[in-house]
Amino acid sequence: MVRILGLDPSLSSTGWAVIDAENNRLRYVADGFIKTDSKLAIEERLALLYKTLCEVIETYHPHEASIEIIFLNENPQSTLKLSMARGVVVLAPGMYQIPLYEYEATKVKKATVGTGTALKSQVETMVKVLLPGVKPKNNDSSDALAIAITHAHFRTANKIFSKIK
Repeated sequence: MVRILGLDPSLSSTGWAVIDAENNRLRYVADGFIKTDSKLAIEERLALLYKTLCEVIETYHPHEASIEIIFLNENPQSTLKLSMARGVVVLAPGMYQIPLYEYEATKVKKATVGTGTALKSQVETMVKVLLPGVKPKNNDSSDALAIAITHAHFRTANKIFSKIK
């Protein structure tokens, strides 16, 4: 059994999720999101992300973590803020020596829905099918669950090919 932490980074609302994977069986453990107040200074928002993710890691003790590869926005300021949040989200598992793997959004959609062009609502629906009884806290935690599920499907191959360096 491997415990997987799925992460969907954002400065405004970072999604996180924890699942257990044993062979091809998945079990929901927890999910949530970290909302930050846009009125706070950037360093306070990043500190909140880091502190909360550390609490999640210390509570659930994941063995591996997975994250979505970010896309570039047309707005450079938004891209910069997202990159800062992603850096903190990457740092947290690293501080606990948890291997971190990354996935393109299309791969996450294909792994959960079957098509790389799926809508967010379709991803959430399939998360609920793959983890019966789960009611994700919001879209960000639903995406984090999808990222964790994707890692559960691809983890063996990714140990060889996709580990973040």
